[in-house]
Amino acid sequence: MSPQRRLPLIVATALFIENMDSTAISTSLPQIAADVGTEPVALKLALTTYMLALAVFIPVSGWVADRFGARRIFVGAIAVFLVGSLCCAASDGLGSLVAGRFVQGVGGAMMVPVGRLVLLRSIEKAELVRALSWLTVPAMLGPILGPVLGGAITTYAHWRFIFLINLPMGLLGMWLAWRFVPDLRQPVAKMDWRGFVLSASGLGLAMFGLSAIGRGLMPGAATSLVIVVGFALVFAYVRHARTHPHPLLCLDLLRYPTYRAGVLGGSLFRIGIGATPFLLPLMLQLGFGLDPLQSGLITFTSTAGAMFMKVVAPRILHQFGFRPVLVWNGLLASALLAGFGLFRADTPYWLMVSVLLASGCFRSLQFTSINAIAYAEIGQERMSQASSLAAVAQQVSLALGVTIGGYALSVAGRATGGGDGDPLAFLFAFLTVGVISAISVFEMRKLAPDAGAEMAGRAEAGHEVTEPKVEARPQA
Repeated sequence: MSPQRRLPLIVATALFIENMDSTAISTSLPQIAADVGTEPVALKLALTTYMLALAVFIPVSGWVADRFGARRIFVGAIAVFLVGSLCCAASDGLGSLVAGRFVQGVGGAMMVPVGRLVLLRSIEKAELVRALSWLTVPAMLGPILGPVLGGAITTYAHWRFIFLINLPMGLLGMWLAWRFVPDLRQPVAKMDWRGFVLSASGLGLAMFGLSAIGRGLMPGAATSLVIVVGFALVFAYVRHARTHPHPLLCLDLLRYPTYRAGVLGGSLFRIGIGATPFLLPLMLQLGFGLDPLQSGLITFTSTAGAMFMKVVAPRILHQFGFRPVLVWNGLLASALLAGFGLFRADTPYWLMVSVLLASGCFRSLQFTSINAIAYAEIGQERMSQASSLAAVAQQVSLALGVTIGGYALSVAGRATGGGDGDPLAFLFAFLTVGVISAISVFEMRKLAPDAGAEMAGRAEAGHEVTEPKVEARPQA
């Protein structure tokens, strides 16, 4: 098997266990909440804590991989993730479950970004879209199997076993990575520890404060103070990055038009999509009265559509180019997302499955396009920096999606008097995140008509590929 196929498949094992774990948990939230004595919506902390750990530790993943070797860090990260899975399986309350998810996040922060970095440095740009498709198709099996397995385990056994089903695949991934992943290294500058403290504490406090709104975890004044301090530290990091010669997160990368569209526009799109794995199972179980297995059998169809689209995405991008796809497909995907709120308990299953299948196709095409266009103008010497910043933005946006979706659901439930299970509350929540997702189109419209032509395989058709006009900064 060629490296263009073998490497993506090996990295996909990390994505597989991460995605299967997350989707299985989402399907089982009501049962986990009942067992630990809390509300299902409050368990968004178990989701956002994982994403928060990713956002905090991803910035150092590129530096650590360059310093100690990509293969060693990738294998070790999978091991840490599996240890976190064991901690979650042994948890006896919300606090220990959240702590276990944080350990998983520490492993995931090194696992997936370092694996993606190996691909970006090992595969030519002309082959990158196809390689990303090879990476994502096996990884999509996780979200396909996750809802069904999670629902079946929760219905017929115990939710704790959800955290154990990824152990065999994780061990297989460690063995394959040690044998075949190249031990890539790059010269590194001194670690920006001040930048790490500012970004980690700022993102951590801001995201925790936003997640705690309306949940009674601490007084309202304390919650507001945590949020304000968090954003103040984030702002302090922005000022720090402008003057530091080798900042942890290189914000000047946003001066590349394609990278800015992929990161900023992609973040807005992910805020909407990130709320779906949280809201949809709650609507099917709390609102419609389905059991976890029935819920999983419905929700997994969205990922089945996404898996199909990954195969044909390179052809679509070759035919139409990045800009039209990102604009029009983004609008379609956002409209379908908002349409989830129109589902009712008496909606035929075939109709819900059809809408979810179509939504998965359009969502997958958007993600493939966003992930590829972000690196169209990035040279190999800055791939580590670009990968770290993009990964942080991705996790922050996904956590914001869960936070905003959960908050919108709670506010609407209190306003209607029907609680979190009120269909009108879910309509408002899905409409809110759908509108946020659609706003991403304004950033995509700023792209040049020939943006990413080389990656789409359109350069030979007369679409000139221009070199970026941004001054390169030495790698951190």
